[in-house]
Amino acid sequence: MTGTSVEKLIAEQEKRLAKQFHEIEKVALFNQEKVLSAFREEQIALRHFNPSTGYGYGDDGREALGRVYARAFGAERAIVSPALLSGTHALTVALFGILRPKDKVLFLTGEPYDTLRGVVCGEGNGSLKDFGISHIYLPLLESGDPDYDSADGILRFEKVRMIYIQRSRGYELRDAFTVDEIKQMCAFVRACGFQGCIFVDNCYGEFVETREPTEVGADLIVGSLIKNPGGGLAPTGGYIAGKRKYVEMCENRLTAPSVGGEIGSYAAGYRAFFQGFFLAPHVVEQALKGGLLIGGCMEALGFENFPPIGRSLADITRAIRFDSERQLTDFICSVQACSPVDAFVTPEAWDMPGYNDRVIMAAGTFVEGASVELSADAPIRKPYTAYFQGGLTYEHCKIACKEILSRLMSQS
Repeated sequence: MTGTSVEKLIAEQEKRLAKQFHEIEKVALFNQEKVLSAFREEQIALRHFNPSTGYGYGDDGREALGRVYARAFGAERAIVSPALLSGTHALTVALFGILRPKDKVLFLTGEPYDTLRGVVCGEGNGSLKDFGISHIYLPLLESGDPDYDSADGILRFEKVRMIYIQRSRGYELRDAFTVDEIKQMCAFVRACGFQGCIFVDNCYGEFVETREPTEVGADLIVGSLIKNPGGGLAPTGGYIAGKRKYVEMCENRLTAPSVGGEIGSYAAGYRAFFQGFFLAPHVVEQALKGGLLIGGCMEALGFENFPPIGRSLADITRAIRFDSERQLTDFICSVQACSPVDAFVTPEAWDMPGYNDRVIMAAGTFVEGASVELSADAPIRKPYTAYFQGGLTYEHCKIACKEILSRLMSQS
């Protein structure tokens, strides 16, 4: 494929996607106003960016950051902390904060993401199972919808403490769940008489739509700051937001039951967390548009996309299926070569902690592993599928798209 034909294909896809781009821009404007309002209403000031040390008693920055997140997400309370080391860690803290021995969790959307499976049912590693907390994985139907009939029987005849919903696809070939679909799940389980905690893994979904799951019936949402809400600036961290009683239980797990959310310091200061959250609606817009462009071009070349181009988006990830391991690894390597950091590195599959298969990852990012930046990863297994996400600017995604297409076609 020549440079001229690549540019023509990109131009054609931009024209094709113009209406969808416009809808994404409208959502970003709505969310930007929502975040700005949260900053104004919480009267954020320069003092909130100051560092703290030691116990962090009376840390205005930590407390104000939590209030801004809670207000923007329609929650009663939020933990936003660099002490939450990843999305998996934030999810784990929340699970252990709420669940007790002999409790049962119903995973309404099938098995969770790979790194969480050891948390749920690992043997002898301090998992939920080790603490006598049981679970039921309820596979999704072939349509990709929850199996409501089976869930109804479970909820009516078994004592379940938590409903777990994973918004994003993880390494599965399904679409992410929209907020409306999560609203339906919440309404369904309540109609079955469920009185416990509805828990949503919100990773990759923040600011993709105008509402978050906490605004439609979820009791708790959890995510990573090096994904959407960090806006590309947060250097680390995670958040837990929702009903006050549940967040406070999580605070007791994150620190200690005697001190809860009263302690926690950060010597580097909080400016990057506040500024990243302020920029997040725009960064998510850029990532969505960039992912659509690359997905549209790949679809035009015959590669299947999830979700299909034209369908409503519910997160920033895009799955692209390839015919062979070679095509898959060529794509991942092409993404790495288009990165601003470590572009000279050739990714290789390796045994990453928490995964059952070897994983190959392109992550030439400013923040290590930040998947709101242009990145892609894939388990080496059939069907050969790359999971693409991020892009801090649409312009970078467009340049990368041109290079990815040129490299792939030259190697075919």
